[in-house]
Amino acid sequence: MSNNDISPNDNSSKSTDDSSQRWSRSGISQSESARRQRSLAAQNKYVGMHPSFIRPTEDIFNADDQQIKDDILAIVMQYLADEGYHAAHSILYDEANVKWKEKEERLAEAKRLKKAILDGDWQEAEKLCTKGLLKNHKSFLYSVYKQQYLEYIDRREIQKAFAFLNKRLKPLEQLQTKPQEFKDLCYMLTTKSITEVASFRNWEGAMAAREYLVEQLQSMIDFESADRNGNRYIPPHRLLTLLRQSVAYQIEFSRYHPKIAPTINSLLEDYTSFVIPNACNKTLIGHQGNVKCVQYLGIEGSTLVSGSSDNTLRLWDVESGKSLDVLRGHQSRIWDVSCTQQGDYLASASGDALIKIWHVRDGKASCVNTLYGHTGDVYSVHYHPNEGHLVSGGYDKTVKMFDVNSGSIVKTFAGHQLAVTKTIVNPLGNLIISGSKDNTVKFWDIVSGLCIKTLSSHLGEVTSVEMNSSGTLLLTCSKDNSNRLWDVRSGKPIRRLKGHQNTSKNFVRASFADSNLIVGGSEDGIVYLWDLGTGEILQKLRGHKGVVYETAWNAKQGLLASCSDDQTVNIWSYED
Repeated sequence: MSNNDISPNDNSSKSTDDSSQRWSRSGISQSESARRQRSLAAQNKYVGMHPSFIRPTEDIFNADDQQIKDDILAIVMQYLADEGYHAAHSILYDEANVKWKEKEERLAEAKRLKKAILDGDWQEAEKLCTKGLLKNHKSFLYSVYKQQYLEYIDRREIQKAFAFLNKRLKPLEQLQTKPQEFKDLCYMLTTKSITEVASFRNWEGAMAAREYLVEQLQSMIDFESADRNGNRYIPPHRLLTLLRQSVAYQIEFSRYHPKIAPTINSLLEDYTSFVIPNACNKTLIGHQGNVKCVQYLGIEGSTLVSGSSDNTLRLWDVESGKSLDVLRGHQSRIWDVSCTQQGDYLASASGDALIKIWHVRDGKASCVNTLYGHTGDVYSVHYHPNEGHLVSGGYDKTVKMFDVNSGSIVKTFAGHQLAVTKTIVNPLGNLIISGSKDNTVKFWDIVSGLCIKTLSSHLGEVTSVEMNSSGTLLLTCSKDNSNRLWDVRSGKPIRRLKGHQNTSKNFVRASFADSNLIVGGSEDGIVYLWDLGTGEILQKLRGHKGVVYETAWNAKQGLLASCSDDQTVNIWSYED
């Protein structure tokens, strides 16, 4: 569940950010940094995706099932009690279980029922039995009727006993506690005493039997109260057991198997084994034009989407490399794609001035909406964190926000002097960040629509902007042959990442991969990987025969994808 498990042996409880900063402070050379990364990677073995396993989907269990809800509360209460949070346990117990008033009423009714039984007040006992004091009230009512019948027999009131047997006991015959019990009760009408019947040989008289019936009542109440109040048997440390099973499942079905079981230091994120790719795993062939953009669909990332100058998008199966579907509908090249967290919807931006929204299901996609509003090429599209809105930018120099459902423009942000090349939204969802051919990066307040900050240090067109998952760092790419890392709060550059080529007419983009790696394309056909903490190049991936426009990292799969002018998409992994 920690997505920063670089090495089980190399102090895995430390974050990779700390590791990067430590390398930077200690002045470790580029070769030494790369050597260490290779050493860490060697501790994991690439196994690929398992051919078949049950995914943790919603149909595993019904979260609205009351029994499941009760189980979850019971497990949480057990954990609170185990850890000594007794006050919290008591509050949760009071809120989640039988209210005190109801409990007191049940206790009072039980007390009255016990008194009625001991006093032989069978009319009151019958009335209380049918009020829902017990879930299995018919079973206990049969026991009450049986006691009443036995007392008629004991007093030799045979006529009353016979009438009672037919009117009260006969309809509940199926509830008898022994196979021959009802027959024995009938046989009693012809015997001199109750003890002559084998089933009732231990009969000790009316009062002893009443006391036994009261004990039986108390046992039933205790059992049912335990069931209602969440005090059913729960295996020790059930929550921790389930969490360990969950982590073990994630490790087992990850792309890379650690050779030594890792120590997990966070349960807030799914486990991923962070390994820097070094080899081309698959080449996806099918597009008839250069491939401008590529993204993994959703968190799972088992499907890949690519957009091309052949006016189509393609869905690919990551494991097999096969094309699953071709998405046709745009009349010009595809510049950018964005998808939802679950990967069930994706949006595409095209040179035909349109944005199309596609619904993806079982490897197939259908267009469900087309968004109009731009007057030229739409270079960028990005889902807002709420997934109800999209932000886009294009040749018309504007940034626009669309309502996904209605397709209407919610707001237009104007201020760039040239085309907007990339638009994103920060993790909090209150800011839009845009890069432009006018060499600037602008921050827009979504509510007011105002530009609240402008970064203008680049000497060339800004081709890409990306933000890390915490929203503290901004990565920009520019045709001044550099990628820059910025502190979002201060608006100051932290470092420049160099070595790649980005000076021509292409939109070469870079992004964050995990928490300590930056990966991006280049006009020399190489995929570059930089250490976030030092800015040094950790890896150069060669395999494309043309400009690499964009890369996409998927932590769940532990795979990197890149798209190129050579009309292909490459998937990269770590190989020994």
